[in-house]
Amino acid sequence: MSDPKVLREASFDPKVKTYYMISTIILCIVTVVGIPMLLIVIPFGFALIQKWLDNLGCTLTSRTLEIRKGIFSKVESTIPLEKITDLQLYQGPVMRAFGLEGFRVETAGQSSTPGGSLVNMVGIVDTRGFREAVLAQRDRRADREQAPSAGQPQQTHRPAGEEAELLREAVSLLRKIERKLPGE
Repeated sequence: MSDPKVLREASFDPKVKTYYMISTIILCIVTVVGIPMLLIVIPFGFALIQKWLDNLGCTLTSRTLEIRKGIFSKVESTIPLEKITDLQLYQGPVMRAFGLEGFRVETAGQSSTPGGSLVNMVGIVDTRGFREAVLAQRDRRADREQAPSAGQPQQTHRPAGEEAELLREAVSLLRKIERKLPGE
């Protein structure tokens, strides 16, 4: 099996660094116990955020959406396009102030909490365009999988009367089998 073709590689807006720094500072101030953490956050925050952004990636291939992130604990997720049920756009007030958007990847059978999402991505340049590209590729794959291939016979639709006759025959066979089974 060949490697899937890369269709689109996400790039991240440089404003996302400032967004994460401001969000972290706000969180430290709001929690009150986080105020002493500001002594660490302010001098080292930008360096850690830059390291995190260097390891952050989101790639759309012909078959999957691949996500990479993390500094100390690196995570790589490969999400098959046919499992993606939704790419939800979101934008909080701080994100709006920086002109950033994020999206959440929701999948069929995901193991996160109800209402949660499998992956969150913030600060992709042209988030809406990236989202549309993922959904369009997912739909193209679904259309290809549903179309009959050249060597396979096409599924024909039976008239309602023929389906009813098949159901009657099946019920009749089940009753015959039931009569032959020993009583309980």
